[in-house]
Amino acid sequence: MIEEKEKDKEQAAPAADIIKELGLLSGGGGFKSEIQYISIIGSIEGHTALPQDNKTTKYEHLIPELIAVEENPDIKGLLLILNTVGGDVEAGLALSELVAGISKPTVSLVIGGGHSIGIPLAVSADYSFVARSATMTLHPIRTSGTLITAEPTFEYMKKTQERVVDFIVEHSHASKEQIEEKMNCTDNMANDVGTLLFGPETVEMGLMDQIGTLADALKKLRQMIKK
Repeated sequence: MIEEKEKDKEQAAPAADIIKELGLLSGGGGFKSEIQYISIIGSIEGHTALPQDNKTTKYEHLIPELIAVEENPDIKGLLLILNTVGGDVEAGLALSELVAGISKPTVSLVIGGGHSIGIPLAVSADYSFVARSATMTLHPIRTSGTLITAEPTFEYMKKTQERVVDFIVEHSHASKEQIEEKMNCTDNMANDVGTLLFGPETVEMGLMDQIGTLADALKKLRQMIKK
């Protein structure tokens, strides 16, 4: 009996670690699904570790999970849940490219917020949902740390922003003109440049595909899997 309890503890520990680090559901009383659920929450952490009191999604942890979606024959589709303030641009784009490159059906759902670099992630799926109460912020890219005020620095930042805009245009129905106009707006946000969009507005401009709930997203994904 003691040996069985110790074995249960050993099996529970890795599952708890996965839930803590990745926010992935592993367990559920033996529940098995052909859909992989991945959540992106808080700040997307890139090459630099954020303070411990920050809620983060570490991109290096999600890369193997996304590769597994493509490689595992038991997984038929991906549901990406987002409630993020944004974060590292390169890390966000890297994850977005991986999602966009998955050959199996993918659906995203933004709840709460899908801000900044969270937008490319939201539109990287084959079909995107946004909660009616959710918000998404389009704004110019920012930099932290030492800034060298030389022409190459500004040229690099300009090209980086173009990478973000081009990805959003390629994977959504919003036009480049609309996106850049919202990004550079100066009369929408009191202390910032950019535009805060509510759920219905993101659908109106073609950024997201549809207002929906978790049930809507799962229903759509299962329909896509059956095709």
